[in-house]
Amino acid sequence: MNPFIEKEWLQDHLNDKNIRIADCRYNLGLSEEGYEAYVKDHIPGAVYFHLSKDLSGSISAHGGRHPLPAIEDLQETFSHAGISDETTVIAYDGGEGSYAARLWWLLNYLGHEKVYILNGGYKAWKDAGYPANESIPTYMRAEFKVRLNNEIFASQEEVKTVVEAKNEETVIIDSRENKRYLGIEEPIDKKCGHIPGAINKVWTEGFENGHIKSIKEQEKRFKEIDKDKHVIVYCGSGVTATPNFIALKMAGYNNVKLYAGSFSDWISYDENEVETGIK
Repeated sequence: MNPFIEKEWLQDHLNDKNIRIADCRYNLGLSEEGYEAYVKDHIPGAVYFHLSKDLSGSISAHGGRHPLPAIEDLQETFSHAGISDETTVIAYDGGEGSYAARLWWLLNYLGHEKVYILNGGYKAWKDAGYPANESIPTYMRAEFKVRLNNEIFASQEEVKTVVEAKNEETVIIDSRENKRYLGIEEPIDKKCGHIPGAINKVWTEGFENGHIKSIKEQEKRFKEIDKDKHVIVYCGSGVTATPNFIALKMAGYNNVKLYAGSFSDWISYDENEVETGIK
């Protein structure tokens, strides 16, 4: 299982009528930077999905910094973009991999499995000298059908149950950088540390020079985790954990879930404890 496709393949299939290219570029510090970059130039035919406006819901007391949108809102977003059961979606971002992976996971969560990520993102596309333009396309509305796949979703309640029971059959993976996991520093959230019992697998270690590492290399990253165990991945807000979700699936782990609310949701419940240091 490898959901990444290469730029050469996309170049050869740019005009396929059943392909929808999705630009997911974003900057956490400057939320409109991605859209402004899209307006300037993008892969021909690409639509734009904004992380905060399209791929996240409204922030409330719980749900984290990038809460899942309402299902009906996502359905409308994808229908408006002309995505139906027959549509293959190719997502790309600036080359980080996490924003495109967010769209990949959301579509899979809604039951749409015809979705891939452009390996190397827009940077690799541009570096290859492939075409780009500033024309913003419109597509005929399609019927996007939802077939919710709860097998890849973990709620706060489920994670709490695992933590409190100290369930050794489930491994919780924190995908953030090591200093945040250890609680040495926390530049974003109100508390520092990690969910009790979680191990640390930094999501960026699944990439090299903006490209996803091979299946064998992903297997090495997670080699101490039994493939028969259940795995729950999280990060700060549910975005950068998605590349780890994909990497685990590539490595042959079948029982993988994303805690979509992630650490920012976990700490929104005052009674939830956090740990610091190494497990």
